[in-house]
Amino acid sequence: MPAREYEAQEGWGILAELPGDPMMWVLIFSELAVFGLLLGAFSVARAVNPSAFAEGQQLLDPGRAGLNTLVLITSGWAAARGGRSAREGRRAQCRRWLSLAMALGAAFVAIKLLEYAAEISSGAGFETSTFFTLYFLLTGFHLLHVVLGLLILAVVLRGADAHAVETGTSFWHMVDLVWVLMFPIVYLVR
Repeated sequence: MPAREYEAQEGWGILAELPGDPMMWVLIFSELAVFGLLLGAFSVARAVNPSAFAEGQQLLDPGRAGLNTLVLITSGWAAARGGRSAREGRRAQCRRWLSLAMALGAAFVAIKLLEYAAEISSGAGFETSTFFTLYFLLTGFHLLHVVLGLLILAVVLRGADAHAVETGTSFWHMVDLVWVLMFPIVYLVR
């Protein structure tokens, strides 16, 4: 790490050891806390009213959500390859990997929107039940983070600077992690 970057990160303690900018990690940890609270609220609400949650889950498409899980995990892999390429100074290769990660992220968005359309056409809505209120809140908040992650990746792709790419892909991996936790809790656990 260049001396100037190191000096800028002094005083961050353990955060300075993480890849990318320490401020991104402050954002990531705060977002993980919010998602944790939302998933906790979802789990408590399910424990209070399991039959309503089981009924709501029957309108979901776990196959489509499973496909989206594979799409997002593969996107995270491509982003990690982009980060590695950036660290090795291979900017053109970094851009290709990040472009693939973004294309897969866009596919995730498209699949999720198709899933929402199917759920809404079957009668589910934000106010249908506590299950669907929490479902749309959780998955919509995550979808917003996917879109934000795509914007971040687009910004760091331009220069393909290793530090910037590590910062952007750190956020993208947080988006992956949240979905990997959310998928079984929302779609599979009965």
